[in-house]
Amino acid sequence: WAGFGVEAMSAQTTTQARQVPPTSVRGAAMRGVVARPGQEAIEAKGWLRAHKWLLLRRLSQLGILALFLVGPWFGWWVVKGNLASSLTLGVLPLTDPFVLAQQLAAGHWPYREALLGGGIVLAFYLLLGGRLFCAWVCPVNLVTDAAAWLRRRLGLKGGKVPSGSTRYWLLGFVLVIAAVTGSLAWEWVNPVSMVHRGLIFGFGLAWGIVGAVFLYDLLIAPRGWCGHLCPQGAFYGLIGRSALLRVSAARRSACNDCMDCFAVCPEPQVIRPALKGAGQDHPLILDGDCTTCGRCIDVCGKDVFRISTRFDRSES
Repeated sequence: WAGFGVEAMSAQTTTQARQVPPTSVRGAAMRGVVARPGQEAIEAKGWLRAHKWLLLRRLSQLGILALFLVGPWFGWWVVKGNLASSLTLGVLPLTDPFVLAQQLAAGHWPYREALLGGGIVLAFYLLLGGRLFCAWVCPVNLVTDAAAWLRRRLGLKGGKVPSGSTRYWLLGFVLVIAAVTGSLAWEWVNPVSMVHRGLIFGFGLAWGIVGAVFLYDLLIAPRGWCGHLCPQGAFYGLIGRSALLRVSAARRSACNDCMDCFAVCPEPQVIRPALKGAGQDHPLILDGDCTTCGRCIDVCGKDVFRISTRFDRSES
């Protein structure tokens, strides 16, 4: 996992990158073609601090995945179920609110335990940020991050990226399909469910769907799945718009326009208003599409970014 999560480049490459005009770098970063961002941060902060949030995310993602797999693999049932619906230690029910929304659209009233579990998860993401799910929990993020890393390493440029609103249209389509069919039709092909299914049952349609997501992000649209298509990400983005936890560009005056943050951010459009003061007078990233992944903090050699709250609008 470290292979696609760690970006390093030579000092010569770093120097060359700094000589590119900022506008050109910005365009390249937004297309996901900056080859190896983060060297300046490694030199300034050391390797560990320059990858702190990435490593914490990998521990979270793999740890959560392991909790679901040790049962079917080894018979240690710490958690039963999957990310759609689970029971931890036979006591704590957790349910994906997106699944509950589909169930209600299909005309089926959930069980009491499912409603309780959905309420717990919903309250968590309403408070801390809906798209924390995408960066810290979702196993598909491992797949799309791998595609983004390989795309940068191969120097692949361009691509046909869908409109940012496409995922919201797909979210509506998923709910309409549930209403028309009276079933959770999306969950039969949801890549999040497919990762679990593939790891438990082996090769089959599940891995075909996961592989298609990887190839789509690698060859067709940089950050295409998570950033433009995933209806689950769209749902969590909507419920996290007023969340407390935020990323702040509190030291934006120190920015040297290296554009490394744009290169690694899965939703680079959320950075500019906070970093450059485009349309707002404070340094907070308030866009619900921000995943609070912390990669902008990692790769910034000037320590421009930090994790904060929506009430902290100070600059330092």
